Amino acid sequence: MLRHLGKRRSFRHNFKLAVLLSLTAGFINAAGFIAFGVLTTNVTGHAALFAEQAATLQWATAQMIALWMLLFLLDAYSFSLIISAIGRDRRFAYVVPVLLEITVLSTEKVSAGILRDSCAGRLLFIMMGMQNAMVSLVSDSVVRTTHLTGTFTDLGIELADWCKGGDLQRMAISGIKLRLSIILCFLTGAIFFRRFHFPAFYIPVLLLAGMLAYDILSIPVRRKLLRFNERQAGTGK
Repeated sequence: MLRHLGKRRSFRHNFKLAVLLSLTAGFINAAGFIAFGVLTTNVTGHAALFAEQAATLQWATAQMIALWMLLFLLDAYSFSLIISAIGRDRRFAYVVPVLLEITVLSTEKVSAGILRDSCAGRLLFIMMGMQNAMVSLVSDSVVRTTHLTGTFTDLGIELADWCKGGDLQRMAISGIKLRLSIILCFLTGAIFFRRFHFPAFYIPVLLLAGMLAYDILSIPVRRKLLRFNERQAGTGK
């Protein structure tokens, strides 16, 4: 899911990535809103809220909102620089950010008890900035898992293409499946957090750990299977 880039990526790779990370984003967005009163993936809404607070001279609130948006920006910026330095095509380039996301999700309940709500909420904001940058880099901006505005726009365009029939209809089907999976998983993650609260974070933690293990171990396993098959073929001769 993370190793294949550019032309090496298939619809299957993007679909798996979309399902897993949009589910995680749904958990995090619900946690930010329910537990801390922060919409961790809604930068557009925060920009409007910042303007409203600045216009009414509510500078303390405006500064807090500006900090949230800046954290989202700086995290995406830092992540992109790090990945560029390591090399996008390197096998373990995305291990550290995924491990960081797993760590934050695993300890968020403890962090919420130790830190102020605003600080704990900022951790989730940072995670969404990092995840958004990671998904954009891996999928060449085909997949967006942290917000639904662009997803609904793409879905509307693809539904229009599907209605036209012919080649456009066939091309639109995979896109429609991808957008619907993102929307459904985002909503599912939010519902699960609303129902189970912080213990629900163990679901995306396990899924992210599974994704990481799959990406790390799949190449060695395939190589061993290939060598085994080659030896078997040689023995058969």
